[in-house]
Amino acid sequence: MNARAVRDCVLQSLEDDKAIDTAVVDLEGKTTIADYMVVASGTSQRHIGSMADKLMARLKAAGITDLAAEGLAESGWVLIDAGDVIVHLFRAETRSFYDIERLWSVAPSERLRVVSSN
Repeated sequence: MNARAVRDCVLQSLEDDKAIDTAVVDLEGKTTIADYMVVASGTSQRHIGSMADKLMARLKAAGITDLAAEGLAESGWVLIDAGDVIVHLFRAETRSFYDIERLWSVAPSERLRVVSSN
């Protein structure tokens, strides 16, 4: 599966699970760690944990076997490494505190905001 297909799988999973304020940061050509970074928020630790578990299962079902996750036990900030796509799932206050989207200094024209139906 190429990076765009993995990104699309991630976005669909997060939309299905009612992620809040999902954003995609295009890292292609900016770093070698990944092509995309997906950032989303959840309403609670339980919501974030559920989104992470379902996302991992969906990626595995799609054939992505080299997955790693950090923070599943606490679920205040979960990082999922799906190779060319890195996913950060946050509680709103944690996301605001770390502000990793700004850390990557992404100009608004370079950022794709995905608006869910929430």
